[in-house]
Amino acid sequence: MNAILFTDLIASQQVAGKRVLIRVDFNVPQDADGRVTDDTRIRASLPCIEAALQAGAAVMVTSHLGRPTEGQMTPEDSLAPVARHFGELLGRTVPLIADWVDGVSIDGRPIASGELVMLENCRLNVGESKNVESLSRKMAALCDIFVNDAFGAAHRAQASTHGVARFAPLACAGPLLAGEVDAIAKAMAQPQRPLVAIVAGSKVSTKLTILDSLSAKVDRLIVGGGIANTFMLAAGLPIGKSLAEADLVDKARAVIASMRARGADVPIPVDVVTAKSFAADAPATIKAATDVAADDMILDIGPQTAAALAQLLKSAGTIVWNGPVGVFEFEAFSHGTEAIAHAIAQSDAFSIAGGGDTLAAISKFGVESGVSYICTGGGAFLEMLEGRVLPAIEVLERRALETAH
Repeated sequence: MNAILFTDLIASQQVAGKRVLIRVDFNVPQDADGRVTDDTRIRASLPCIEAALQAGAAVMVTSHLGRPTEGQMTPEDSLAPVARHFGELLGRTVPLIADWVDGVSIDGRPIASGELVMLENCRLNVGESKNVESLSRKMAALCDIFVNDAFGAAHRAQASTHGVARFAPLACAGPLLAGEVDAIAKAMAQPQRPLVAIVAGSKVSTKLTILDSLSAKVDRLIVGGGIANTFMLAAGLPIGKSLAEADLVDKARAVIASMRARGADVPIPVDVVTAKSFAADAPATIKAATDVAADDMILDIGPQTAAALAQLLKSAGTIVWNGPVGVFEFEAFSHGTEAIAHAIAQSDAFSIAGGGDTLAAISKFGVESGVSYICTGGGAFLEMLEGRVLPAIEVLERRALETAH
């Protein structure tokens, strides 16, 4: 990407003694007791943070968590459990600083070189979501160098992702952000063929633009979850009481027609796994796609479909994966996603996967080492695949141009 890189600043010894503010994406799932259940995003940001500390910076890290109401703190909104887990991974205590916008200190003194603090949930700050300039300027005043390493939030023009980058003395891209941008560009700009995309999820409407965009670029478009049910309807198949969007059947037909017109394909499931209710202990029944009953819910692809898709993936040149193809959290309905995950891992293709549920599936099935690049972002991942300009990346590239001139 065409931004100043934090790794270059470190290499040219411009970081020692500087106040460095790193925006990360630690928006991670927790259980009822506040324990982090998937720390993929935290671990992905550690290289940037550790490099800053080793270079002698005074390091401040902030992230969003959930969707809190600005200015109204509740215990569920706090990054405290995340800071504890973060500290355990680093082998050090990470102080959590509240009310940090007007200044950051430890015991009344500025943080020193080699010290690290976490700044409380940035979405609690009034003006964050609307990218208010006064808040952005206050954030920028806290640091000498702003580092955006939060690809997962790069599609949002907010104070902690966009505004602070406008006003910080120096604004740059962290290694995770830069790596994710470059990996997506590699997958989409000049992909090895066949290019296969997997787009799955509960709703076509939330991914309609990406489906339209990919239908003009990919050789195979695999749909899963509620999206697949809508495409099954479009193909004239029964789906019982499965989750689908009947009003978008024409859109699904248009995607299928667009693909076929240029010799590409949207594989429609030939068999499915059904249940009478949406529950982990619901009895699972494998059925031909033509035999779904009126009171059935489709909760996974069937073994024939999974095997056929696995063969497609194993012979692909490039694979882009966003979303599980079934309710993988329930063991009886996890086998389709498991088959897809292992096929991607066994393929020689360059593969890139992104999105929270996708990361959870990769972790569950232990295929991390088989995926070429695991992208921490969900919405940002989809928007980049679609070819959109992400505001948090655009501002870093603009600042780099200004610095160069």
